[in-house]
Amino acid sequence: MATSRIRHLRVLLFVTALLAIVVARSAAANPGLTAVWPDPATLPQVVQEDVTIASSSPYLLTDVDSERAPATTVHGTLFLPPGPRAPHSLPAVVMLHGSSGVLAARELTYGKQLAAMGIAVLVVDSFGGRPDRGSSFTERLLNITETMFVADGYAALGDLAARPEIDSKRVVLVGFSYGAMATMYALMTEVADRMAPPGLRFAGHVAFYGPCLARFDDRRTTGAPLLMLFGADDQIVDHERCTAFAADLRAGGSAVDVIAYPGAVHQWDGPFGRRLIGRNVVACDFVVRRDGSVQDRNNGFVMSNQATRELMLSMCVTDKPYPIGRDDAVRLQSNRDFGRFLARVFRLPPE
Repeated sequence: MATSRIRHLRVLLFVTALLAIVVARSAAANPGLTAVWPDPATLPQVVQEDVTIASSSPYLLTDVDSERAPATTVHGTLFLPPGPRAPHSLPAVVMLHGSSGVLAARELTYGKQLAAMGIAVLVVDSFGGRPDRGSSFTERLLNITETMFVADGYAALGDLAARPEIDSKRVVLVGFSYGAMATMYALMTEVADRMAPPGLRFAGHVAFYGPCLARFDDRRTTGAPLLMLFGADDQIVDHERCTAFAADLRAGGSAVDVIAYPGAVHQWDGPFGRRLIGRNVVACDFVVRRDGSVQDRNNGFVMSNQATRELMLSMCVTDKPYPIGRDDAVRLQSNRDFGRFLARVFRLPPE
């Protein structure tokens, strides 16, 4: 009788282990990341949840450890692959939106597509969690800073790491435009040391058409790789400055890939056709000093509070609009480049 029970227990343990391996392999499969991504109109059913994230609102990097970084609750949308998920089996992406906010055609579509391919995605709404700081385009950019976006990104990393199905060592931070600035800043060691949850770092960073407005005196990075994607005709991305920033990051310890798409302008993956919008930030040129303060390279002014930030931006932001425009051919290529990067960072098998 005892021998039969032991044999039964061994069989049960073997079947359980085999099921866990099958589930883990299915979650880690690479069903198209570097090929044509699934059509958003015919996506398989994925799990979609509204979540809240406990974050904070440091106005500047120097405010992170002070009372000037009030606790803030932001909202997010979590996408999960369908079906059973073994513990710590899912790689994940945290997404930070641009100055237009969360877009159905961009962040929410990427979230569904990646979830259909076995990757969890948490889209963070940094604007929605701070309605008291402004509702207009200009108010938001003046009062909701890239430092707050970084805080939200790292808070989302902490939330994902606490979920049993997520592999906390395989989480990538992705940002678009304004969010891409935060994505690149989050790669810096001095930023991560101040803002990341204890023991956690992003495994990779991806910046979609992020203006390279600031470089860092302290070039050290977390060591995670970075993918920078932008349009060759993007008028708010200074290509020379981005190239120099990429060189800084390589010197600081990260592998950096920079890809420019010929003919593409800003927001090629958005919902809008070619048009001129907004105000231009390309003339802004800042440096983050070793104490975390931000200095304007053009005039030497130091950003110490909201008033000086507004002053410095008023001196470099122009009224000249810049072009944006959806380009499905570019998006098809950027999906492949983005997917290839994720497959490498997540250590997924080749297709």
